[in-house]
Amino acid sequence: MRVLVFGSANIDRTYAVEHFVNAGETLSADKMNLFCGGKGFNQAIAFARAGSDVYFAGAVGEDGGILYDALKESGVNVDHLKRIPGPSGHAVIQVTPDGQNSIIILAGSNGAITHEDVDQVLNAFSAGDLIVLQNEISSVDYIIDQAKERGMIVALNPSPFNEKIKCYDLSKVDYLLVNEVEGALLTDCDDSKKMAGAIHAMYPNANVVLTLGCAGSVFVSTTGTVLSSGIYQTEVVDTTAAGDTYTGFFLSEALASGDYETALRNAAIASGISVSRHGASQSIPSIAEVHEADLGCVQKASILSNEEVKP
Repeated sequence: MRVLVFGSANIDRTYAVEHFVNAGETLSADKMNLFCGGKGFNQAIAFARAGSDVYFAGAVGEDGGILYDALKESGVNVDHLKRIPGPSGHAVIQVTPDGQNSIIILAGSNGAITHEDVDQVLNAFSAGDLIVLQNEISSVDYIIDQAKERGMIVALNPSPFNEKIKCYDLSKVDYLLVNEVEGALLTDCDDSKKMAGAIHAMYPNANVVLTLGCAGSVFVSTTGTVLSSGIYQTEVVDTTAAGDTYTGFFLSEALASGDYETALRNAAIASGISVSRHGASQSIPSIAEVHEADLGCVQKASILSNEEVKP
């Protein structure tokens, strides 16, 4: 099985600030760092560092050489990464001293994915291959439809969440990975303990992964089996790539072995390590680091039973 991440690649400008800037305020940053990022880019790096055979499809602009090189150097196949005129996608990220972030993104080249591009990429893949999507590029609805028609396994992280998500045919998604904010917007349910069950009720053909920040994560399979994991306790300095790291490590293990408990634990450890480091893709650990981690630092999950997650 091959992994195809069809998604965004951004050039991130990350500003260290005392607090998130308020309306009408001019705020001086302590420093600025330039990073490669984008949810698709980060997830592809996470898959590679988790040990998967991963391909990246998307588009970068005239300034995108740094993105192309970083993917290739990390072991990601870039044969399907298109270069086009104009700027690459980019993000402006504020990071506070406690590691929280606020992000503004501009699509740039990520918004130039056409149906013809999709067909050309998917023709190179086969039934049983995994395709991983987010919501930072154009033509996501078409990609879902075409990937499913070809018999691919479809995983979606519906981030950033907007009204387009509700127009996608999510019944065709095999793995739906959401955080608490996205889950609430998708279901209109604000009870985190009921949210995973509510998503499962809406999309019973999808394996659902719900991440809940410091409360851990919960998994509901298509058969209704419920598993959960606590977080890997570390000092938080930057949460920028935590969710993308989680996605890559969870799906890498889940699809390779079918062992969802190990997948949850690996994802918790990997994302815990990532938030203890600055930057996006730079913060993502290797599978060796995950295996060497102290399992005693994985906290007990706060959600444990099938009854608790029922809507």
